[in-house]
Amino acid sequence: MPGLPGPYDGAVLVKWIRCTVVDRRGFERGQRKWAGLLGEPGFRGQGGGWSRTRPSVAHLVAFWESRAFYDSFMARSHDRLAAAQVGTFKDSRVRLFEYELDVKVGFRPVFTDADVLRIAHCQVRADRVEHFMLMQEKVWNPAMAGSPGMLRGLMGRAPGEEFLILSMWESAAERGKYRPERVERLGFRAQTEADVRAVTGDVADLEPAWTV
Repeated sequence: MPGLPGPYDGAVLVKWIRCTVVDRRGFERGQRKWAGLLGEPGFRGQGGGWSRTRPSVAHLVAFWESRAFYDSFMARSHDRLAAAQVGTFKDSRVRLFEYELDVKVGFRPVFTDADVLRIAHCQVRADRVEHFMLMQEKVWNPAMAGSPGMLRGLMGRAPGEEFLILSMWESAAERGKYRPERVERLGFRAQTEADVRAVTGDVADLEPAWTV
């Protein structure tokens, strides 16, 4: 299931998985087993790929209609699907986020037209959350939406002032046009340093075979 036929406007749960792979061939073979997600109630799509900066790191993002559907899947089917990758990775980190807003318009959990996934994980100061979210909507989102090759994205939130910003891009070359000096200017305008306690980011080249 590559995604939904149109913009998804319901509540959505975003699952982000980052892991360090020790057996690349075994991991990729096991990754194909996740096709078993098809038909799971509430499942909306999954994709991922290899980090461009750390070749042994894999990123995966999955989308669910609600936390209830996700919890049901975890209780019933998860361990059976995950068994094929046991021992192929270490240092796995799993985080769950609730959808907050689109980056660009009409987010859909579709990976088939994207080559690159950009991930920004932000820890925001408690007294700056409202400003951070406003700046994401008024400064960052219009800038990213106007960047060549940017397809779609979203911002999700977890408890504790933790945010995940995902964006999908048409190609590595187009992603390169989102230049550091422009990001610096936007950050100054949005007062990002005042809002954010810590931020980690990465860029992954999407693997078509991992798309469910």
